[in-house]
Formats: sequence, C-alpha cells, structure tokens
Amino acid sequence: ELAYEEVRSAELLCELLEGNGMTVERSAHGLKTAFRATAGTSGPHVIICAEYDALPEIGHACGHNIIGTASIGAAIALSELAGDLGVRVTILGTPAEESGGGKIDLLKAGAFDGADLAMMVHPAPLEVVDFPTLAWADVKINYHGRESHASAFPQRGLNALDAVVSSYQAVAQLRQHIAQSERIHGIITHGGDAPNIVPKLCSARYFIRAANLDDLDVLKSRVLKCFEAGAVGSGCELEVHWVGNNYDVVMMNPTVGALYENNLQTLGRTAIPRAVVERAAGSTDMGNVSQVLPAIHPMISIDSMPAVNHQADFAAATVQPAGDKAIADAATAMAWTVIDLAADDAAIERMKQEFEAGPQPSDAALFN
Repeated sequence: ELAYEEVRSAELLCELLEGNGMTVERSAHGLKTAFRATAGTSGPHVIICAEYDALPEIGHACGHNIIGTASIGAAIALSELAGDLGVRVTILGTPAEESGGGKIDLLKAGAFDGADLAMMVHPAPLEVVDFPTLAWADVKINYHGRESHASAFPQRGLNALDAVVSSYQAVAQLRQHIAQSERIHGIITHGGDAPNIVPKLCSARYFIRAANLDDLDVLKSRVLKCFEAGAVGSGCELEVHWVGNNYDVVMMNPTVGALYENNLQTLGRTAIPRAVVERAAGSTDMGNVSQVLPAIHPMISIDSMPAVNHQADFAAATVQPAGDKAIADAATAMAWTVIDLAADDAAIERMKQEFEAGPQPSDAALFN
C-alpha cells in the first residue's frame, strides 16, 4: 500500500498491538493511516516509529514491512516493562515515508512534543548504525502545449514532450557540475497519448537531494532553471508542484547509537563504519525528527546481497529467514537500548547534551 493509503497495513499492526494488551488510537493526529499507543505513565518518553508504506510496482522493496513489525515487537516487549523501568514508551505509526513525509506531518501536529528520544531500525543489505543521509525534495512538473495533427499540421502544435525531453537533457547536463553529495533523478510520467497527436500535456517527476537543507534550496533553484529552459525552447507553459515536505538529514545521537551497537554485538551482529557506505546515502523523514529530539535510525542487514533496497529481489529477501531474524533482532536491540537508558541517568543526560550541542564537524562532513 502506497503513501497515505496504508489502510490494511496499519490495521494489521493495530490489531497486533491490541492483541498484546495495548490500547490503540487510530487515525492519530489527523492522519488516516497513523496510529498511536503508549505504555507507562512517567519518566523519559521514548517514541518508536513504525513505517509500513510500500513502493509503486515493486512493493516492500525498501523493507518497511520489517520496520513496522520490528517496531511493534519492541513496543510490545517494553509495554510489559515500562512501569517497572520508569519510562513512557509510545509506538507511533508513521505513514508515507516514501513520498510525502508522514513524520513531518506528525511533527507539525505535535506527535513528538515532549518526547525525549525517537528510534526505528531500517533493513538494508549491510549492517550500519550511522547510515549517511541526504536532504531531499520531491517535485512534479507539467508542460502545457497545444495538440495538432502531427503529420498534416505540425506547425499548429506546441509539443509538450519536447519540453520534457529538453528539460530532462538539461538536468542530465547539470549533473556533471553538482557536488558529490548531491543527487537528481527523475522519470517522465506522461509522454503523450498517440504518436500522431502533438502532445498537449506531458509530465515528469524528480527527486532532488543535497548534503543539507541550505544546499538543497540552492540545487532546487538550479534544477528549476532546467525546467524553465524546456518551456522556453518549446513554447509550452510550465507548471511546477513541490510535493509534500522537504526531508532533513538524520542527526544520529552518539550515546544511543553506541548502546544500540553494543546490543547488536550481543545478538551476534557486527556493524560496519559509516565511511564504508558513504556514497550509498539515502533520505528519510526521520531526519526531520532527529533535528527536533535525539534519535537513531540504524540499518539492519537482511543478508540480501547482491539485491539492494528498491529492487524487487530485495522485497523478496524481506520475507526470507534472514528478514524474519532481522525483525526479531531489531525489536530486541531497540528494547534493550531503552532498558539500558532507563538504568543509566548519566547516559540520558549525555544524550540530551549531545543533542543540544548539535552535529559535530565530523558528523556533517559527508563525502569530504
């Protein structure tokens, strides 16, 4: 189920929570497919984020089926301990990570207000605690031309497909002259209706990424000029729609990340350093959460190589035994990490101090 449409997925997870004794609020914070359940009444407040949206055509090729289930597992385990630990634990169902940014909607709606920590675990082909991320924007463009008979009266048409192709080529040329930390990728979503009709309306969609939101704004303006060039050259009218929310980079909390990694090792897993996968950066709306409160967003391996995220073979790998093990291990590691924090007031204080200090130069120096 795609972004904001995860009706059955959200309901399955809600039923699992209720079957284990938790009281669930559906359509939480005004989002139809968001949900919320809390255990404990006082102490540090931890929010565990569950994702469950899929990708068009290739389904759970990013592994959100594993994310949602692992988060539910951690929440159920901690719900039985929250009172004894002296913590509050909230499981928050967060729709639309692949497009739109449900966590940002939830931030704006106050879902994270007063929380001390947010966490989730994402599947990947490799084990990485501090996975590099990029700021991200989503844009749809339409070119409006004029239809005509493509053979008899081509001079009376304005070809919207020419506008799309020209802009696509301009973006391709721009790619040669952007920073190593920047990405632009797009598709033509509508290229016309018949070869003998000059296309009147053609459309494309692009994702734009950069090392931070400031750089993203600059790159967005450069990409917009490529779109404008397509309109000028073809005589068509350009329509631009920026979709959803801009995603920020993840600011990984060192103290919580170290506790999580120790728990991984106890489970027999070994993470590789961030620098090894530096060029494999992705984007997530968890980045925006991490700018507001301490957070972690590690990657857990499902041993899928050579299949990687956003491939159909990766989706198939998520339902193999290694995917099942990743669910159990991620749930356990998150639960243990919360228990570690609950038992260590000094660690909680370090976590808060690190967040207040903001990203350190070594954290922000992606692709140096």
